[in-house]
Amino acid sequence: MIVKNGNVFCDDGIFREKDIRAENGIIVEIGDDLTHVGCEVVDAAGCYVIPGLIDIHTHGAMGADFSDGTSEAIEEIAKFQLSRGVTGFLGTTMALDKDRLSGICEITKPHVNKRYPARAVLYGIYLEGPFISEERRGAQNPAYIQKPDYRLFESLYKESGDAIRIATVAPEIEGGLEFIKEAASLCNVSLAHSTADYNAAHDAFVAGATHVTHLFNGMNPFGHREPGIIGAAFDSGAYVEIIADGIHIHPSVIRAVFKLFGEDRVCLISDSMRACGLTDGEYDLGGQMVTVVGRTATIESGSIAGSVTTLADCMRNCVEFGIPLTKAIKAATINPAKSAGIDAVAGSLTVGKRADILVLCKELQFRNVVFDGVKKQS
Repeated sequence: MIVKNGNVFCDDGIFREKDIRAENGIIVEIGDDLTHVGCEVVDAAGCYVIPGLIDIHTHGAMGADFSDGTSEAIEEIAKFQLSRGVTGFLGTTMALDKDRLSGICEITKPHVNKRYPARAVLYGIYLEGPFISEERRGAQNPAYIQKPDYRLFESLYKESGDAIRIATVAPEIEGGLEFIKEAASLCNVSLAHSTADYNAAHDAFVAGATHVTHLFNGMNPFGHREPGIIGAAFDSGAYVEIIADGIHIHPSVIRAVFKLFGEDRVCLISDSMRACGLTDGEYDLGGQMVTVVGRTATIESGSIAGSVTTLADCMRNCVEFGIPLTKAIKAATINPAKSAGIDAVAGSLTVGKRADILVLCKELQFRNVVFDGVKKQS
């Protein structure tokens, strides 16, 4: 397989006209005018060639939720993600009881890092809850919120086959810092659904946290005298997620985030729920009813409940909002891959990594999707 004549998004963040050769699902050569005798050719002339998107925070789509805890749900989500240009993702949980979380981990284990021709790669689990603040719970079910419990986390981690890659915690809760110190040796720890002030958040980053879940949402505001988690994240060098659907965060704030945190620390996420890809209506999320009207999903209290957007649309929105294309691409590919610890195999067009390649027209719509070195049928 060769992708020829495209404007390739290179590792240094610059587009260059290059060809990409893939063999056995791996990128083996990137160069000029590569020979293509006997190879399938994807002609990308006049198009952008970028890495497959990496969605590290998605709950579901097409009626399926990762928290359903079934292989069928995982398969449905993975198929949908691939159809929207996402070639790898983390399945994200909600605050649930111990038995359900354990079941999700056990069901997930055999699917992690497997190569299926029609499904995005499930790279692991994003544990969002139950170790969070009830006050800043958002759409999380209060019945299942509990204090940080490293022993429970460790049990879930083992049951998943060491597949938990990110875990969210509210550091101000009793036991929060101790949890971070221990859990950080196994996965990346993220702050959110929290009332933490700057000092508490600063201590959490010192203890080992490296990430912030859906920045601005589920935390105290960024105040000029009390900057909270957001200010502490800026000072710490942490990765930060944003949902660029134009609903969770105003476009002006999105522009500010890229200025404040820089192009290497911002991770675009979908935070999509099971209603993504479907029509308006009533849906379930973590045991609570969600009403979807247009592009907005809310629970009964009025809190926003995840999103019904896709990562590709978030990337396109960023460009529409004034973010340079190269920065938006990094935020949807290599940055989340690095934050989840999967950048050795995915997130950039690099020799030795997976041949997951998107060919986009100038309007950023998909022309071709190459997944695991194979051109997908439209």
